[in-house]
Amino acid sequence: MISCQPNHRHKHGSRYHGAVLAAFFVLTFALSWTAWVAATAIPDSATALSMIRTPIFLLGVFSPGICAIGLTALADGGRGVASLLTQIGRWQVGVRWYLFAAGYIVVVKLTVALIHRAVTGVWPRFGDTPWALMVLAMLVSTWVQAGEELGWRGYVLPRLATRIGLGPASVGLGVIWASWHLPLFLSPATDTYGQSFPLYLLQVIAISVILAWLYWRADGSLLLVMLMHAAVNNTKDIVPSAVPGASNAFALSTSLVAWLTVGLLWVTAAYFLVDMRGADLAGAIAQGDRRI
Repeated sequence: MISCQPNHRHKHGSRYHGAVLAAFFVLTFALSWTAWVAATAIPDSATALSMIRTPIFLLGVFSPGICAIGLTALADGGRGVASLLTQIGRWQVGVRWYLFAAGYIVVVKLTVALIHRAVTGVWPRFGDTPWALMVLAMLVSTWVQAGEELGWRGYVLPRLATRIGLGPASVGLGVIWASWHLPLFLSPATDTYGQSFPLYLLQVIAISVILAWLYWRADGSLLLVMLMHAAVNNTKDIVPSAVPGASNAFALSTSLVAWLTVGLLWVTAAYFLVDMRGADLAGAIAQGDRRI
């Protein structure tokens, strides 16, 4: 079973869990960064190798989940892995949580557009992706997010929360999660090349807080977390924050839309941090276990 359960915590102790988390981070970063560097280094002219570029890149994307399953299997065997994977199937939560997960970033972005209009007198640039296509992409990619969320929220967050509390754990995990993406801002082969990593760091920490709050409120449902992760990825460009032609990943963004987005994300994240004071994530996950 996952280590947020009391008997497992007492059996191994704080030092053990610290070593396990360190092993997870080292393995995940090493596997992901190696895969991403290898994938982006393959030239388009290498026809035979280019066919395996996407699978290699996806190996990096799925590394958090792969490492979480592997370390869980080593520590707790098949029952532990089953307990971790079961969280993906926790769909019996209130409709309001589905609406929150799917619509949160849409509301944020549309609010940003209204504030931009009020402040500058003009509307910001809107994306041109059809709504139907965004919804379809969100539904399909929800399942892909298991590659990340089994690791970040399913494996790491409960362990960090037992040590330092859910709110601080969500902030710390946000820093680590954002830093994991750093190579994608430095390679010309990616669509995030040259975009502002400092601004991205602020965004991801806030989103990490919001995802942790949702995970707690939805009694350990990774399905809801995966849905929200997919929604953020596929609907954020309703009002794009990216700066066309940017080339310095360590510069601050010049996009007003981006800074307004960060501001709104942190307004809600601050509220959720207050709400998570004293939150019992282990108890919430156990409550979810009883419904299965």
